[in-house]
Amino acid sequence: MNKQFAQVKTELPGPKAKELLDRRHEVVPHGVSYGAPTFVDSAKGALLRDVDGNQFIDFAGAIGVINAGHSHDTVVSALQDQVAKYIHTGFNVMMNDPYIEFAEKIAELAPGAFQKKVMFLNSGAEAVENAVKIARKYTKRQAVVSFTGGFHGRTLMTMSMTGKVKPYKFEYGPFAPEVYHAPFPYNYRRPEQMTEDEYTDHLLEQVKNFFISEVDPSQVAAFIMEPVQGESGFIIPNKKFVQGVYDLCKQHGILFIADEIQTGFGRTGKYFAVDHFGITPDLITISKSMAAGLPISGVIGRQEVMDGASGGELGGTFCGSPLGCRAGLAVLEVMEKEKLNDRAVTIGNKVMESFKKLSDQFDEVGDYRGLGAMCAIEFVKDPKTKEPAKELTAQVLQEARARGLIVLKAGVHDNVVRLLMPLVITDEQLDEGLAILEEAVEAVVAGEKVR
Repeated sequence: MNKQFAQVKTELPGPKAKELLDRRHEVVPHGVSYGAPTFVDSAKGALLRDVDGNQFIDFAGAIGVINAGHSHDTVVSALQDQVAKYIHTGFNVMMNDPYIEFAEKIAELAPGAFQKKVMFLNSGAEAVENAVKIARKYTKRQAVVSFTGGFHGRTLMTMSMTGKVKPYKFEYGPFAPEVYHAPFPYNYRRPEQMTEDEYTDHLLEQVKNFFISEVDPSQVAAFIMEPVQGESGFIIPNKKFVQGVYDLCKQHGILFIADEIQTGFGRTGKYFAVDHFGITPDLITISKSMAAGLPISGVIGRQEVMDGASGGELGGTFCGSPLGCRAGLAVLEVMEKEKLNDRAVTIGNKVMESFKKLSDQFDEVGDYRGLGAMCAIEFVKDPKTKEPAKELTAQVLQEARARGLIVLKAGVHDNVVRLLMPLVITDEQLDEGLAILEEAVEAVVAGEKVR
């Protein structure tokens, strides 16, 4: 393949990156992980350049943060303008109008033909924590139900809600009380004797029985669900399951929280992924791609639910920073002008074509799936047993990096490659990146790796 964008000039890590890695290991704890063994020098659109001059096509997007692209001119201009005016005053001290304007636009875009209110925070985990606080305050109930395989953060509460032990929960207990986990559909790994519809009915029945064996519904403040599970490998539930859980919530006066931190802002081809499932959540958590890399998050909710808390019970020192809000407004402008929701669908179609090609060629491809540009491919040792191929997946990531492509793993078994490329990626960059990924898979399976 004649590469135009991916240009790896030296084996990773290069000399400058090696020096920085040595310094990193001296001062940064081992618990803070990293993927690529190098350091960024510059980034633009869907391209990354490291300190040794290597250029990579970015299929990771800072774990789904860069839907609008690295350093988009519109975002950069907005930030430069804001920095020249003021950086921070504290919304709880002296308010700023970017917060209000951004909240108004987010409320208008969010699903639901009812009055909504919005609060801004700093991180995805903080948004989830506050959604739980809001739900508990409004319902006067304590219990929260999340789903097996779900990921909601690394703080005590969100770690308790996360449905994967390693590396997130191992040896970090005891966990927050009154947190329960309900079953979530993993269609590829459903029992062979069941159709997808039978499997869905079975799981919904388990959720109903959950109210008998685990917690009474009268004690449950909220269910929280990722419309597409992110860290677990882009597991997409069918519409019937999501609507079934939603109906159970309505039946028992339980709030439904949609965790849209990884799925929101165009990743699935819509501003919010729940729009694919025909439901209207009571609360929605957002972060990641809402501000093109600025640390900001939020909770969107029904007015009466959001207003259940009294003054001073919600907020924080840096919550709703002017820089984050200005960046968020710029992202919405980019999404509208460049039609990034439509672009996500186009990207997803191309990715799925590439994945089908790999699936037809290699038995090691157990499954591939996607919703918009939220796409993943799952590797197995044997297509019949579906035994996860964790080592092969790690080798594919390493081989892709050696060829100039940054990609991420995911999955409960660490055997999934997930794609989160910026939605502003050009057709040429997308085609080259997919070709590199195909070559990486072929090289690993055939044992002909570059390095």
